[in-house]
Amino acid sequence: MSRLEERLNAGELVVTAEMPTIDGGGIDVVRVQLEPMEPYLDAANATDNTAAHAHASPLAVSIALQKLGVEPIMQLVCRDRNRLGLEADIVGAALHGIENICCLTGDDVTAGDEPESRRVFDLDSPQLLATARAIRGGRYLSGRAIDPAPHLFLGAVENPGAPPFEYRVERSLKKADAGAQFMQLQICFERDHLERFMTEAAAAGLSKRVALIPSICIVRSASALRFIDEKVAGISVPPELIERVEAADDPLEACFDVAYDLARHALELPGVAGLHFISFRKDAGIAKLCARLGIPPRSERETSGYRSAIAV
Repeated sequence: MSRLEERLNAGELVVTAEMPTIDGGGIDVVRVQLEPMEPYLDAANATDNTAAHAHASPLAVSIALQKLGVEPIMQLVCRDRNRLGLEADIVGAALHGIENICCLTGDDVTAGDEPESRRVFDLDSPQLLATARAIRGGRYLSGRAIDPAPHLFLGAVENPGAPPFEYRVERSLKKADAGAQFMQLQICFERDHLERFMTEAAAAGLSKRVALIPSICIVRSASALRFIDEKVAGISVPPELIERVEAADDPLEACFDVAYDLARHALELPGVAGLHFISFRKDAGIAKLCARLGIPPRSERETSGYRSAIAV
């Protein structure tokens, strides 16, 4: 059983983060990117051609993370592989002891820098979850046996801040039915949307079935917030947040304060199982933010069975 699964099953607060994309330089580059946040992480996401841009494969990055002592969450998107390729990567990951698999449909190729690429989408994310669940049960989709069956901890993503808002919890329940055991929520700069999602998730029983982990984004400037608002599909940044950073004497610190406020608010919501951090800063912002939130390093949380003093 993975550390992430153990901690979530025990009801302990978890900290995960997105690994920056890797294009070259070997494992040393992974080490440099990982080092500032590593002491706080229960697991790190190895992304799969994020935003439809080619990068080092999630399986390769997952193996590198393991070698560096950090538990990976291997993302798989349906855009670039058919079911054979996806099944092969899941079983290949299990061969290396990688158990955390996060299933996504994936951005369309038009979001990337090679829009002439052929879309695959043989499966969507619920179907990929069901495929991974079948593999965990000892069968490929064809029915052919896998013996011994690999132990897998299955995840998905959901966007609490994108319309139609009333459908988001229902969609998440379908992913839970398909096999999702944890769910990393997309960045949400609008507190009322995240609050609504978590309230509805609690009422529908979703947060009892699936560990819900909101994402917190740390950026450097108002222009970065404006880029997210204008260019990243499904994410809106309130104008007052952008104006707050623009008016600040120290925009870098103002961006950090925005991330802190959003993280603290998330931890106050019912059913939040942890935080997932995405940082676009080349510094120890994630470690600094955890310290300000009162979240101890992983080694201390492992010995104390830490649960957030803020979380309900």
